[in-house]
Amino acid sequence: MIWPMMPRKAQCACGRLQVACEGDPALVSLCHCLECQRRTGSTYGIAAFFPREAVAVSGAASLYSRTSDSGFAVDHHFCPNCGSTVFWEPQRKPEYVAVAVGAFADPSFPAPDKAVYGRHRHPWVTAPADPHD
Repeated sequence: MIWPMMPRKAQCACGRLQVACEGDPALVSLCHCLECQRRTGSTYGIAAFFPREAVAVSGAASLYSRTSDSGFAVDHHFCPNCGSTVFWEPQRKPEYVAVAVGAFADPSFPAPDKAVYGRHRHPWVTAPADPHD
């Protein structure tokens, strides 16, 4: 008998905003852009992109929308209680939902497939090579 894969679960720091994702991410991207640095309070952000139909959200979320470097809006959903950004919707790729990899709190989560906005990378941060180059 083949057992169905359990969904991957991500959540905010207090656990009130949760996301369940079926299957493996279509893409995992490490982003060095300045907006991701501000959003995370770190030197980069890492997003796992899942097909929209594979994502189920539970709990209340507040919304912050900004314009990306590409000119498309990005809608960030964060917990109104603890402030953790758990997922976002890039309007440039409406078929996907991006989930903060750190919100999975899973050291076995797949590594990034690529890194973007390297021109904003802090020089002491080592990024994975882009296997698509």
